[in-house]
Amino acid sequence: MAAIVSPSLRPAPARTASPPAARLDVHRFDLAATLGSGQVFHWLPHAGGFTGLIDRTPVRLRQDGPEAIQASAGTEAAVAHYLALDHDLDAITATFPPEDEALARAVAHAPGLRLIRQPPWECLATFITSSLKQVAHISQISHTLRRRFGEPVAWDGPALHTYPGPEALARAGEAALRECGLGYRAKYLAETARLVADNRLDLGFLTDPSVPDDAALAALQRAPGVGPKVAACVLLFAGQRLGFFPIDVWIERTLRDAYFPRRRTFPTGFLARFAHRHFGPHRGYAQQFLFHHARTGPPAAARP
Repeated sequence: MAAIVSPSLRPAPARTASPPAARLDVHRFDLAATLGSGQVFHWLPHAGGFTGLIDRTPVRLRQDGPEAIQASAGTEAAVAHYLALDHDLDAITATFPPEDEALARAVAHAPGLRLIRQPPWECLATFITSSLKQVAHISQISHTLRRRFGEPVAWDGPALHTYPGPEALARAGEAALRECGLGYRAKYLAETARLVADNRLDLGFLTDPSVPDDAALAALQRAPGVGPKVAACVLLFAGQRLGFFPIDVWIERTLRDAYFPRRRTFPTGFLARFAHRHFGPHRGYAQQFLFHHARTGPPAAARP
């Protein structure tokens, strides 16, 4: 295993002046809900907004009102793409089942939530580490991996590190990754990193429209530690395949309680088939609204 350089021993990057902020006009957009809805795990609250990286670019973001956000000048195109500002939420939510009160409550809780376009490797690696973890713990692991194996970013804001590439995590190996709190997931992340680093798994298919959803799902699940839920998350968040509906413990509980409260047994695949049939072509958005509402909305007993 290659030697691991402690962050404290790395030369500090030269600090560069932060560019002024630029305004982006938005419609039906909620920055806090979007960044805090369990899609990404590295954005930091700072100075009334957030700081983080879009791939390797440091960005400051702040929402000044319902129709505008502020972003570091020069990053406007990257921010608009990353935050999916081109998604027409009015048209998307119009495809949801009209009599679905549970989904309507979830949409009303955060009507401006968007599905972020994430860098493919960062998304895949992050969700491999997410299995059976709470959002706060996933965030902690993400920042630890960045500090230990990523590269420091030169800018005048809070210290930021890039998400380590597959080559860096493959070199680190399982033992070093276990020290970052990954537990048994360390083996999966190290092995998948080697697959990607060696070009045995080319993630370009995620956004290739010529690759059918079923084929993309099967290709991802050949990677260690990637089951149906993780694969669906990656295809939804990095691939922007909006028909995927990942089912984790939060969503399974929500579907059981909201749609089948009297049912006690569920055949294998029942909830997945229901979601595919019930929520329509943009069911990935429905999933994220439900997930965010389940985590951050009022307790079920307090709902009408």
